[in-house]
Amino acid sequence: MARPARLAPPAWLTEGLRPQPAPVPWAAVARASIALSAPLAVGMATDQPVYGALVSMGALSGVIGDTADAYRMRVLNIAVPQLFGALGVTLGTLVFGAGWTTVAVVTLIALVSGMISSIGAIASVSGLLLLLNAVVGAGLPMPDPWWLPAVLLGLGGVVVLVLTLLGWPLRRGAPEKASVAAAYRAVADVLEAAGTDAYEERRRVVTQTLNQSYDLVLGRRAREHGRAPVLIRLLAQLNALIPLVEAAPAANLRGRLIGPLPPEIPAAVRELAEAVEEGRTGAPELDLPEPERPAERAVDHALRYAATVVHKAEPNPYNVDDRLGRPAALRVRMRRTARAALLSEASWRYGLRLALCIGLAQALVSLIDVPRSYWVALTVTFVMKPDFGSVFSRAVLRALGTALGLVTAAVVLAEVPRGWWDVPVMVVLAGLIPAFSAKGYAFQTAAITPVILLLSDLINRQGFDLVLPRLYDSLIGCGISLVAGYLLWPESWHTRIGDRLADAVADTARYVALAFAPDRPGRPADQAARVRSRRRLYRDLSAVRAEFQRALTEPPPMGARAAAWWPLLVAVERIVDATTAARVRVDHGAPPPDPAEALAIERELRELSVGVRESEVLIEVRAELTGPDDSVLRPLAQEVRAARAIATPGPK
Repeated sequence: MARPARLAPPAWLTEGLRPQPAPVPWAAVARASIALSAPLAVGMATDQPVYGALVSMGALSGVIGDTADAYRMRVLNIAVPQLFGALGVTLGTLVFGAGWTTVAVVTLIALVSGMISSIGAIASVSGLLLLLNAVVGAGLPMPDPWWLPAVLLGLGGVVVLVLTLLGWPLRRGAPEKASVAAAYRAVADVLEAAGTDAYEERRRVVTQTLNQSYDLVLGRRAREHGRAPVLIRLLAQLNALIPLVEAAPAANLRGRLIGPLPPEIPAAVRELAEAVEEGRTGAPELDLPEPERPAERAVDHALRYAATVVHKAEPNPYNVDDRLGRPAALRVRMRRTARAALLSEASWRYGLRLALCIGLAQALVSLIDVPRSYWVALTVTFVMKPDFGSVFSRAVLRALGTALGLVTAAVVLAEVPRGWWDVPVMVVLAGLIPAFSAKGYAFQTAAITPVILLLSDLINRQGFDLVLPRLYDSLIGCGISLVAGYLLWPESWHTRIGDRLADAVADTARYVALAFAPDRPGRPADQAARVRSRRRLYRDLSAVRAEFQRALTEPPPMGARAAAWWPLLVAVERIVDATTAARVRVDHGAPPPDPAEALAIERELRELSVGVRESEVLIEVRAELTGPDDSVLRPLAQEVRAARAIATPGPK
């Protein structure tokens, strides 16, 4: 007799409720505790608890926005959003209690917030605070005059900024240096795993680490290299790692055939990581085995080159650039940013979705007497953030996180007397925000909820009666987000991941064409273009993988479709690796392939791209790729055949 299936929650829900294995950021915990509790203490001492609560609210915004590693980027991540937050609370305060005028103004702010949120990380936090503070200003009575709330909230951001910058004199440049060293260690790990089942996962870690390192280092790059010698050296060391990264796929292919690389190789790369972190210079000392095969020669040549650059005290500033190309001038980037916000279909689409949800929330609380109604729109603001993941799962997780946070808030509001006891309570609750934020969205919500409720109670003095209305408001906000922000938009439940994957396959075809273009004068320029193409492709594949992982948290049909297409994404990553391995082997002595063979592989990939774009089903097919058994492209052809066996054109 068959055993009945056990009832279990769906995978998309359990995935969101599973805490992420992230370390506790103790420095951030200490900053949050001080930044949110100190203003309360000052407010109590000066008999102005409302002022202290508003400064703590501004500090809360700074704590949420402090997500960067490099100090220069952290200044921008905290300071710039605070300006938008000050504008938001000012506009909200001016229309407080104005009826339908309040609805119209907050809805318009939501449209602007949604449009600028799609530009980038800093713009996303700025859009969040613009709308968040506008909702708070329009829903809570603020102290007079009208400009005072903006000043108090901004002062809270200044407190976080000052606490953040205390370590700058001692650790200036340390995050960037540690990031470059981490990239070297990640490459050492992937070389150690060459030929084993762990290689794929470690190669993805290398891609993520390189992306983070380039973002950190280039975020600090001055207008002229000559003014930043430390930055020049870090960028040169990071660039010197690229040939070693390119040699890794060839080493993996070699490892599958004859075994892992000698342990001296990953050990030497880890030694370079320590040299980067400690800033050591001088003649490098390498004791490496003699290379015999093309893959071994590629690793040996790249490792010796990296060692020379790492130990060089003063690299040539005119020969140092990132592998993604020099950034455009500031005015050009500002023009592109404005164009992206104003003319992008995605920008308008998200802005309209957010405006619709906020407009409905504000209209609802204007028509129905909802106590402290700002919480409804506040819930919509957090749930509808575009870069926080799936709207559907966020709505469910926020409801669960809010319920958990309200339990904590209920205990605090019922058992802790108002007054000076709020300060030690805030020390504990504020420290939980960065600690829990690293664990997942539901945990972050559970940590932020009691903090906001405690600060709201200091402003409104509603006490324990604040708890249950907050739960009802959260459920209403989640319901509005699910209906108006998810179900009414077909793109929410008809996934676009197939289009993103098709673009990645087409880019892979272009990379194959570039990697095996016939030799001609000006080859060094082609080499640089190939390196940039490979870096962009790996970065794009990393973004596609992140989008797939978000789609996996959606309920069917999107989650099921993402799971079905997932093997093809892995196959495309393997194709890129095989292409790089073949190119590296040719560069180090292997016979070059017949151009017709490379052209046939490129054609197969372009056909696969078209098929993925036009298909929503998976049909097994066999690709007919021919070529000599000893061809350097043989492993690449096998990977392409495997990918074509996963997906091919099918009916819509």
